[in-house]
Amino acid sequence: MAAPEVPADTRPTHRLSAAGVSIWLDDLSRARLTGPPTEHSLATLVAERDVVGVTTNPSIFAAALGAGDVYAPALAELRAAGVDVEGAVERITTDDVRQAADVLRPVFDATRAVDGRVSIEVDPRLARDTAATTRTAAHLWQVVDRPNTMIKIPATVEGLPAITASLAQGISVNVTLIFSLERYRAVLDAWLTGLEQAAQNGHDLSVIGSVASFFVSRVDVAVDALLERVGTDDALALRGKAAVANARLAYAAYQEVVASPRWAALLAAGAQPQRPLWASTGVKNPEYRDTLYVDELVVAGVVNTMPQGTLDAFADHGIVLGDTVTGTADDAATILAAVDTHLATAGTSFADVTDRLEAEGVEKFEVSWSHLLDTTRAGLAATAAPEGAE
Repeated sequence: MAAPEVPADTRPTHRLSAAGVSIWLDDLSRARLTGPPTEHSLATLVAERDVVGVTTNPSIFAAALGAGDVYAPALAELRAAGVDVEGAVERITTDDVRQAADVLRPVFDATRAVDGRVSIEVDPRLARDTAATTRTAAHLWQVVDRPNTMIKIPATVEGLPAITASLAQGISVNVTLIFSLERYRAVLDAWLTGLEQAAQNGHDLSVIGSVASFFVSRVDVAVDALLERVGTDDALALRGKAAVANARLAYAAYQEVVASPRWAALLAAGAQPQRPLWASTGVKNPEYRDTLYVDELVVAGVVNTMPQGTLDAFADHGIVLGDTVTGTADDAATILAAVDTHLATAGTSFADVTDRLEAEGVEKFEVSWSHLLDTTRAGLAATAAPEGAE
């Protein structure tokens, strides 16, 4: 007997959406887009789990390509056409993003270009090359050819001018790998400058979307390990608190910018805000509540992109008690100051941690890109006819 249908207005995901948080799925695969619908098909998640966007990265595509044989027909076709490995990766990833964008196009239209977005990342090996990142962002935008795409550009020092240049061309941008408040403020400035230049270039600001992906759980993983090394009761009591505090301070920085005359001028010209996006929201420590980085970061006008496990957990038992972010900046600053004091006894600082996380993030995505290339190469080879076959 089928389980009784849960009314939409009682679903945790629906309550989260009603609180103003846009739920995006941090995953994509061709299996979610083709074949008979399942509970994890993108269309099902849109209809039943209030999903209104998708983010991807090299790790996600590498995992998708390595799971099952859903890509075998496409790989066989690409091999027969003589497409090389790099070309095959581009074809497969942009095809998936294009199909997902089509699934989400009704959301994009209904929300007037706010949600219904699908992100695809620039080759992470270009993270330290401004010009190459800018060229590749424009290329991906053209290849996918969907207005509800976002191009992911890392928030490295070299990425900042590429963010501005891409927005100035009318390209919607998802800024990724943000860990520190200092870098986030630089991202906000790059975004404002890009929109100002886009207006000068004659672009319609109302359709240029942008989000700033502020990473959460990785901060606690790194900080908790250092607090455990310190080992005092006071230090241990701060475990699991740095990431949420850091994100809440990021939201306070965002509020300052959207209250500025500079933003007011862009808003009057029809621009959309660059919404904070909570990324890396899967809880890594099993001792913590599995919906921690959703429950504690509820505020209107943000995005929370969740891996499937986190989305499932929140859909089952997520808690929405209203705004858990606005007005928390002072407490968050106190928490981070205490964290920094303890980290100093370990010979480091919170700023050192966030700098290291950015460098590691770029390196991890480069490794994932190499894995994606290797998986694609193996997939192409597997489509070859057996020796001696016609």
